[in-house]
Amino acid sequence: MTTAAEATAALRDLLDPRGFAAAVDPVGFAGALGEAGRALVRRPLPVAKGLLGLTTGSARAAGTALLRGLGSHGAGPAALPEKDRRYADPAWDGNPYYFLMRQQHALFAEQLRTVAGGLQLGPVARRKIDFLVEQTIEAASPVNWPWSNPAMLKKALETGGQSLVRGARNALRDLATNRGMPRQTTPGQFEPGRDLAATPGTVVFRNRLIELIQYAPQTEQVYEVPLLLSPPWINKYYIMDLAPGKSLVEWAVQHGHTVFVISYRNPDETLRDLTMSDYLREGPLEALGVVQQVTGAEKVNVAALCLGGTLATAAASWLAARGDDRINSLTLMNTLLDFTEPGMLGVFTDDATVDRMERSMSRRGYLPAESMKTTFDLLRVNDLVWNYVINDWLLGEDPAAFDMLAWNADSTRMPAAMQTEYLRTLYLQNQFAEGKLELAGERLDLTSVRQDTYVVSAEGDHIAPWKSVYAGAAKLGGTVRFVLSNAGHIAGVVNPPSAKSRHWYGEAEHLPADPQGWRDDAGEHKASWWEDWTPWIGERAGEQRTPPPIGSEVYPPLQDAPGSYVLGA
Repeated sequence: MTTAAEATAALRDLLDPRGFAAAVDPVGFAGALGEAGRALVRRPLPVAKGLLGLTTGSARAAGTALLRGLGSHGAGPAALPEKDRRYADPAWDGNPYYFLMRQQHALFAEQLRTVAGGLQLGPVARRKIDFLVEQTIEAASPVNWPWSNPAMLKKALETGGQSLVRGARNALRDLATNRGMPRQTTPGQFEPGRDLAATPGTVVFRNRLIELIQYAPQTEQVYEVPLLLSPPWINKYYIMDLAPGKSLVEWAVQHGHTVFVISYRNPDETLRDLTMSDYLREGPLEALGVVQQVTGAEKVNVAALCLGGTLATAAASWLAARGDDRINSLTLMNTLLDFTEPGMLGVFTDDATVDRMERSMSRRGYLPAESMKTTFDLLRVNDLVWNYVINDWLLGEDPAAFDMLAWNADSTRMPAAMQTEYLRTLYLQNQFAEGKLELAGERLDLTSVRQDTYVVSAEGDHIAPWKSVYAGAAKLGGTVRFVLSNAGHIAGVVNPPSAKSRHWYGEAEHLPADPQGWRDDAGEHKASWWEDWTPWIGERAGEQRTPPPIGSEVYPPLQDAPGSYVLGA
């Protein structure tokens, strides 16, 4: 319920032009469009040529479609991708109308990219305009609209119109309850502790920011060096313990490791002032101490994902600055350490956008969970938005049960101070890679991280591009085994052995400067990286021992996994 103070603050922000801009256009697309408009005025000829090309091509496509209606099989003027599962229906080629719709869209996309690519823009506007161009092209795809999707018509005929009724109901429901976005999952299908995050374990420590879960052993003997998992706090921890058979936690436990995982609290306004230093101290550093006390181990192996990997590497550097080598080895999954080329997230991480985000967060004290989720959904708009527009609204179906998307929908908030600091120091200023980042009283240096490190990247990663992951890994001071998997940001982590799994690998004390050269020389292995990592981490986990008890006198068991923080709304 909105309080009077919150309502007053919201009104004040809206009356302030800067606050209004932050609320209406948080990413600053208007400024980029303005710069593009000025560039068009200075050089209108490319636009004129584009319109002429589109008109000519459209006329040719219409003529080809007409001839196809008379029995011809001629190709249209637009070059179409050989494989696009959205257009698998034979009607896209066999029906002249649908053939024409696809041709017109392909021509429009070609000319829009050509015109936009010819604009003289600054780097910030260039990223935003390119992003908007691709969003426009994907939105305009004929498969997304009722008047040009053959599957919708077929479904309506098969169901006697019932699919249209269900689709309209789904659209109205989503407009009212899901911020106008189509549902990716059906609420209640998956529940943490039952279907997800189901590996048996116990919460043995809790502070204001994290719970630490210790997992029950599943082997008679375990390695003496325990394994601490450091997930990102942008989403819930259980992407590392997704479901039986898809869980890195379960895999590690079944291969003889004593596994702990950090579960971050979903922050509210009371944690608005938490900084990255707080996350470092109260996250991995405190967890390391608890793991050592519970197990009696002198050293701990650490495996970390995405932003959790950035923080785990910061912890290793922080400890190195104090002469502390308790981290035995590092495993980094899809982790950016060098933010020179942040990929598509660069659209949302320029100075002006971060300023607007900071202003927007100032009233609540956090970045709303839906803001982060929407950002990531737009990075894969076909798979995570338009695919469900078609399924839910046009075809009137419910979303298929998919555990990974259930996790994706379980988003978290970001504390205002931490989120702003994280974006400014890493994305905008690249301080970690340049040796300028200071956290908790120490200046951090990537070259001081001399542990053996296993770095996993994914060739389809849209959040941490693999070449950028490589650039950061090349700055580490120890021996690095760099692995490139054939998956994406999340499927690269949820990567149990399968017939489709493969990866490329190479190991060196100093990685070659050129990532593509590394790729050309890397060995290929037709298996999941989990299978490659298992002997690597085993060699760095010490001798076998009897499993340690769950918790200790100092840190007694508090409750069964998945704990309470992961369930916090």
